[in-house]
Amino acid sequence: MAPFRICMLFFLLSAQLLPASDSLRVFRKRKIMLGASSAALTGGSLVYLNQAWYQQYAGSGFHLFNDDAEWLQMDKFGHTLTTYQTGRLMMQAMDWAGYSRRSRLLVGGMSGLAYMSAIEIMDGYSSGWGFSWGDMAANALGSGLAVGQEAIWKQQRIQIKFSFYQSPYAQYRPELLGSSLATQVLKDYNGQTYWLSINPSSFMRETNRFPKWLNLALGYGADGMLGARYNNVLVMDENGNTRSFERRRQYYLSLDVDLTRIPVKSRFLKSVFSCINIVKLPFPNMEFSDGKFSFHYF
Repeated sequence: MAPFRICMLFFLLSAQLLPASDSLRVFRKRKIMLGASSAALTGGSLVYLNQAWYQQYAGSGFHLFNDDAEWLQMDKFGHTLTTYQTGRLMMQAMDWAGYSRRSRLLVGGMSGLAYMSAIEIMDGYSSGWGFSWGDMAANALGSGLAVGQEAIWKQQRIQIKFSFYQSPYAQYRPELLGSSLATQVLKDYNGQTYWLSINPSSFMRETNRFPKWLNLALGYGADGMLGARYNNVLVMDENGNTRSFERRRQYYLSLDVDLTRIPVKSRFLKSVFSCINIVKLPFPNMEFSDGKFSFHYF
């Protein structure tokens, strides 16, 4: 599912690269372009998802599935990130197309929730999964964060971001955690970290001298997971000795850069910065896990 979500995020911003104008004729064309492209991409991705993913499993009656205890809740952070960033980018795209503020909030901001809800309903009719209220709560949280900040502050002062490194665990279960970097980014929760990137300057007076682009980042990750709920697989090292891994939560404190607050005149660079602002930039960080603090250069 994740490739379609990421594809949608980057698409929503691409429309903003066209020349700026405020004429009604241009706005009409932009609305048609954005609406048609969004509908085609969303519909096409759902059809492909049904063909490539759900047809591997038998269909069933609509049913619920409680996966709240899986992956130390890392998958829930992924849902929140997806709906937040989709809503953020779609509101920007609708602003470019000349939609009213009300439409941007109600339609653009909630687009991620609508898309992920459709996927969740498809899960509910698949014997391999089920409709998860935990997933829906995470989806709603992400959209609510995007819409709420736009409604109250007309800007995103607190953003949800993502970072990844290749963990040592995928080699033991490549069919589940990914066999290549591209698949591990999406499947290996051990290497993922989700961040709340907070902009202190936006909470201060406009005359403050704190760098407007510098953020404080609070991160959450998990480690040692070879399965969704348990590490119920036998792992052997190169010498034939049995290995075991302890599942643990990780909390981080770091710095970040809000690329959307870097003053540039180029519309192209503004669009690129807004797009890659999904990713938390590498900085030294402090980790707290297993009751101990540790320091990492990156």
